[in-house]
Amino acid sequence: MPAAASDPVPVPLAHVLSGVSFLTPPTTAQCEKQIGIACYAPFQYHEAYNLAPLYNKGLDGKGETIVIVDSYGFQFIRSELAVFDKSFGLPAPPSFKIIQPAGPVPPYNPKKRPMMAGWAEETSLDVQYSHAMAPGANILLVETPVAETLGVTGFPQIVEAENYVINHHLGTVITQSFAAPEQTFPSAQSILNLRSAYKNAAANGVSVLAAAGDGGATGPKTLTAQGFAATFFLHRVVSWPATDPLVTAVGGTQMHLTSTGTHQRPDTVWNDTKLFDSPAAGSGGRSTVFSRPSYQNGVAGVVGTARGVPDISMSAAVNGAALVYLDSAAAGGTAGFYLIGGTSEASPLLAGVVAIADQYAGHGLGLLNPALYQMEADHDPGIVDVTKGFNTVVFPQNGRNRTVPGWPAATGYDLASGVGTVNAALFVPELVAAASG
Repeated sequence: MPAAASDPVPVPLAHVLSGVSFLTPPTTAQCEKQIGIACYAPFQYHEAYNLAPLYNKGLDGKGETIVIVDSYGFQFIRSELAVFDKSFGLPAPPSFKIIQPAGPVPPYNPKKRPMMAGWAEETSLDVQYSHAMAPGANILLVETPVAETLGVTGFPQIVEAENYVINHHLGTVITQSFAAPEQTFPSAQSILNLRSAYKNAAANGVSVLAAAGDGGATGPKTLTAQGFAATFFLHRVVSWPATDPLVTAVGGTQMHLTSTGTHQRPDTVWNDTKLFDSPAAGSGGRSTVFSRPSYQNGVAGVVGTARGVPDISMSAAVNGAALVYLDSAAAGGTAGFYLIGGTSEASPLLAGVVAIADQYAGHGLGLLNPALYQMEADHDPGIVDVTKGFNTVVFPQNGRNRTVPGWPAATGYDLASGVGTVNAALFVPELVAAASG
């Protein structure tokens, strides 16, 4: 049964191309030949985001900890990551810890708890690609038990867990690959009541990232028992926690890469709606809960009086998907390499870059957004503008094709890609300088 719109749940944002897997990692050419879309491996991300100059200087996240927050998590994630690392020649993280500060997570049983399957895939993506970007960083997976509290399913436990991490100084960057449209909460006040972890993070130099969402200009209105969208809003919506002004909202791009990871052409806004026959695009728009924060005053002509999202974007396309290893339990059948995208890919990708920036700075950078918009205003070359694509979505619902108009990419800040994407070798020192300034 669909979940009621008044019962928001943290929705995992991984988009898995169903029915397609490989026993060993395929090349981009093999994916394009066999299924007609591109797929990318970690070494291609390293090249595309220009990480080699940082790695060559010993900047790979060493000494930092990336905190990944996922409902349920996945009890076999350690062995999955070991296979992923071996397959792509990556070192194991120096430390990989799993904690459950909001209460014990029940054993993995997707038949009894259907939402566990989606969260297992989400956890696999988050862990593997944050580690791929910052292979020298420690990984801390924070799992929550997801129980309903006052009609706001799962979010209080997430807030409790994140406050625990911040209070115990367990990491300097937190990535969240879940979202719920603002309109699914009982009231604006119910969202404001859940902000304590973000206030805590900002006061303690911890950067918090959140996937902007995967519905383009819309978002899920009701959910299936498995936690996936059943119906979508037919008007523009944006999702929390990405809309929180104390969070960096990470939107989605599509990369167009060669077999080695060099750009064939510039990144565009992620929009795979035709591939899925449902909304599948980087979310963006204006909040109905939060007013424009001061750091967005320079883009007031775009956001108006509201908080605008996203702030920045990373790879999220399924046509250009990340190759993720899923064991048989997570895959619900055959173990292998699956093609996964979504802004739930984009957020851990950026978390890896932020961990490297924290290493460069020698401390956590805290709220990134003032620095990002200063960098955009200064035309820093570490921010790569995304000027093509859009997040309008056209999809069937209740027997009719529906259109929710979004926004096109444009020169400078826009509501489809934010300030753009990154050239990491330039972005890292520029971010640290802007944050310090």
